Amino acid sequence: MLIDTHCHLDAPEFAQDREQVIEHARQAGLRSIVVPSVAVFDFQAAREVALAAPGGVYALGIHPLFSPKAGAKDLELLEQEIQLRLEDPRFVALGEIGLDYFVPELKTEEASRHQEWLYEAQLAMAQRYGLPVLLHVRRSQDRVLKYLRQFPGVGGIAHAFNGSVQQAQMFVRQGCALGFGGAMTFGRAKQIRRLAQEMSLADIVLETDAPDLAPSWLVEPGTPLASVRNEPAEVKGIAQSLAELRGVDVAEVIAQTGATARRVLPRLDAFLASQGH
Repeated sequence: MLIDTHCHLDAPEFAQDREQVIEHARQAGLRSIVVPSVAVFDFQAAREVALAAPGGVYALGIHPLFSPKAGAKDLELLEQEIQLRLEDPRFVALGEIGLDYFVPELKTEEASRHQEWLYEAQLAMAQRYGLPVLLHVRRSQDRVLKYLRQFPGVGGIAHAFNGSVQQAQMFVRQGCALGFGGAMTFGRAKQIRRLAQEMSLADIVLETDAPDLAPSWLVEPGTPLASVRNEPAEVKGIAQSLAELRGVDVAEVIAQTGATARRVLPRLDAFLASQGH
């Protein structure tokens, strides 16, 4: 089953043609799209766009990039929203949460402490409500793991994974799958491509992170990657790229990664099963 496990379909980049983007995804054969929220302000939007997408589901959480403006009140509102949506079959995870040590403003001592406090509090919620997590791990794999280990039973997806083989194996041991998307399609991304070849398909899921992280075929030479809009439909090409890297049929990649997504996101599995998938 073709699943995009990470797509910000509520992003303003899709405001003008969201219906067409959703239709492109449907035509590409997507059976499910996971829409993570990033802050309190888009909890409702993530849910609403998920309702409009094929097999659309959503996650609730506060992204580390939005951590500077998030405080105790935001955590309170998040927990209230989780409690409100627990009976909603389309609510499948807590996310996008995690740590980011790429953005300079988040690397100061104060900002680092704050985002770690926010991340730890959200992991506690995930454990409390039995939810998997969608993890942001940019330049932060070891610190994300450090906190994750403190909450036994909490697993999910390490989104846009770009760590070492050893780090990948540690995430897998913690009950996480690894998300691979557009970055994997660039020949220069040697570490990501090596991981995509070597890790078991039982530990890999597909994603786009649309509108970000466009695959190589959308990026003209000399064009800044950040200026190119990605779409959930591109997950079909990402599946083909992974199949070529591994020397297997694309149908195998789609079947295996889809099964992995359903395993690490049990509420997604239950929802798809209720839809006859």
